[in-house]
Amino acid sequence: MWIRAPVLLALALIGGCREQPQQDRSAFPEPRRPVAPIVSSRYLNEDARDSVGEFETVIRLAEIRAGMSVADIGAGEGYYTVRLSPIVGRQGRVLAEDIVPTTIQELARRVQRERLDNVAVKVGNPNDPQLPDASFDRILMIHMYHEIARPSEFLWHLHDDLKRGGAIVVVDADRPTDRHGTPPQLLVCEFNALGYELKRFERLPDSESYFASFQPRGPKPAPEDIPACDL
Repeated sequence: MWIRAPVLLALALIGGCREQPQQDRSAFPEPRRPVAPIVSSRYLNEDARDSVGEFETVIRLAEIRAGMSVADIGAGEGYYTVRLSPIVGRQGRVLAEDIVPTTIQELARRVQRERLDNVAVKVGNPNDPQLPDASFDRILMIHMYHEIARPSEFLWHLHDDLKRGGAIVVVDADRPTDRHGTPPQLLVCEFNALGYELKRFERLPDSESYFASFQPRGPKPAPEDIPACDL
């Protein structure tokens, strides 16, 4: 569902949630890696993240600019969401999504309080973000990819949500998934299996984190044709 506030016109800004045909979950390969539990809606406190310039670095590498439509998946308390709003500007749009209803409710209050008129918020589905097709220039997954229980299914549903030339951006730590990170080789394998191509990879300064950007390179495969990736 979309959560509205007086300053949010969610359906008008981003578009309604698409109706997805039900897919047989058994057709998708079972992940061969552990999944980190969601332990907090906060990765680090915002002052600490600001001090290392994480946001500015990621926005520069992702080439996000005014007028773009950006989805912030796993938005948490909204660290990226509220900072994206002035960057995309009045002609741009930001959709913040999280699967924890209380987190989204708190973020909606923050968006209203800070009068971010170009931001909408939405409760997501753990295996399908249910975004409108062909609607986003960038889809961000910041320090949350390791929490996705069924990455093949999740990425399969994301495939149609990008505009032409759009990209999915992942920021994560270079460590095992059960330690709240994703090894880069595993990340690339899981994206390649869904028909995405790695376009840019950068180590982030002053941390063990990295930036990775992917774009679709063709039609998405049928679920039963997706290969499984090993650690």
